[in-house]
Amino acid sequence: MAGKIRLIYLHDPLCGWCYGASPMLEGLVARPDLAVALVATGLFAGAGARPMDDGFAAFAWTNDQRIARQTGQVFSDAYRRNILGDHSRFFDSGPATLALTAVALDAPTREFEALKAIQSARYVEGRDNTDIAVLAQVLSSLNLSDSADRLAHPDEGLIAAYRSRLEAARVEMHRFGASGVPALIVGAGDTPYMLPASALFGSLDSLVTRLKAA
Repeated sequence: MAGKIRLIYLHDPLCGWCYGASPMLEGLVARPDLAVALVATGLFAGAGARPMDDGFAAFAWTNDQRIARQTGQVFSDAYRRNILGDHSRFFDSGPATLALTAVALDAPTREFEALKAIQSARYVEGRDNTDIAVLAQVLSSLNLSDSADRLAHPDEGLIAAYRSRLEAARVEMHRFGASGVPALIVGAGDTPYMLPASALFGSLDSLVTRLKAA
């Protein structure tokens, strides 16, 4: 990582705005002069999970349309029908965060690829990515069979890593006063700082110029 600008990307796999920021994140991850660490916060896991009822579904769809207009990301009719319309399941990012943890342990360079596929499964294909079986299928489709198997049969190491990652993410959120996600922390050591979320929804070139200037 010598000479690279370090970035920490705080996100949640069920966060619509994080999905909206995916094109920017893809551009950042692809740059050889940046080192991007993905940190899933579990913001909508555990105590942050909630039932998918009529009111929440309507709120989510309204917000999703705003994200779509601003970013061009797709929120399909299949997503609206199969995910927002299914009130038998919880809005819970714990399973997807566990899936990303499995990838981080087994194939760390592919975590962003897995995140993109998990987001696409939900928002484009209308598949329920709160379901472990669906998530295992997504990972298998990426030839991440070891991660898929580990997700389907979680071991103590995976559970411990999941809890450790969430705790570390929440420490970072508290440290920088991040009230939500996505959030981008720049730098390491004694002088890291957090950019406003709006930086993730503008021009990649402008953001990179800003990072290098700082």
